[in-house]
Amino acid sequence: MDPAGLQQILTLAAGVLLAFAGGGTLLVVSSEVRMRAQRRARLTASPAAAVGGFRPDDTFGGRMTAGFLRLGQRTAVKDPAKLSVVRTKLMRAGFFSRESAAVYLGARAVALIAATVATVLLLPVVMNGGGIGPVLLAGVLSAAAVLGPDQFLNMRRQARELEYTEGFPDLLDLLVASVEAGLSLDAAVSRVTDELVRRYPNLTVHLRFLTLELRAGKSRKEVWVGFADRLGIDDARALATMLRQAEDMGTSLGETLSVFSSDMRTKRMLRAEEKALALPAKLTVPLILFIFPCLLGVLLLPAIFRLTGALGGQ
Repeated sequence: MDPAGLQQILTLAAGVLLAFAGGGTLLVVSSEVRMRAQRRARLTASPAAAVGGFRPDDTFGGRMTAGFLRLGQRTAVKDPAKLSVVRTKLMRAGFFSRESAAVYLGARAVALIAATVATVLLLPVVMNGGGIGPVLLAGVLSAAAVLGPDQFLNMRRQARELEYTEGFPDLLDLLVASVEAGLSLDAAVSRVTDELVRRYPNLTVHLRFLTLELRAGKSRKEVWVGFADRLGIDDARALATMLRQAEDMGTSLGETLSVFSSDMRTKRMLRAEEKALALPAKLTVPLILFIFPCLLGVLLLPAIFRLTGALGGQ
């Protein structure tokens, strides 16, 4: 294809993208006009009060966060069903504020808008023969805008789930000791929270939420189920199920917790053994790529040097 035809195709593509951008802008504006009444009903508080845990200040970060919050609130109004799912993901990642979902949705919308604008700005460079570099840059920006926020949340969630998994056997051991010493389960949770705050700070945050919900009057079943949902690990779900069954059947809570704690210890030992057994297989590729060439060079270079000297002398 000649350069003139390629330039015409790129120009047409740029025009189509701009047309889509203009149509999307008009659609957003019309949707905002139609849903103004619903937004006013949901956002009755003042802007300063609506920000809540993300109260804006005079700094650049505070103003940017407030802007993300307002944009995210509009997005949440349009799709309320998605808000609960986003809140669950954010809570498992360590963001517990009521407005964190709106801030996250606003930040993701801003990232998509920025990537779109950057892609449109790179089109003239591509049309003027900029090569494959601007196209790759536009692809990287688009992928970062689409996948970046979710990957950030997944990384935080995985790090916290690792702490929860490691701290759960210690939590159960302390619960067993407290219950067998004569404390009730609710008092034992409060006591264990004070003991684990230095070793597992993120886990103790959820334990404090559990204690506050119990003091607020919620039933023990609902509180432990909510605790398991916030942690998002199988051990917490198993503990909630075990406590519900123990309460329904009237079995001894101390013995039940003791058996469950022993199972958690066994599982943690099995996980450690699994990692130890998988280590040789994981070391195979580094050995082949890095250590084996060095070893081969150390063994063969003297022989090659002697052969070169011998052949050169002849």
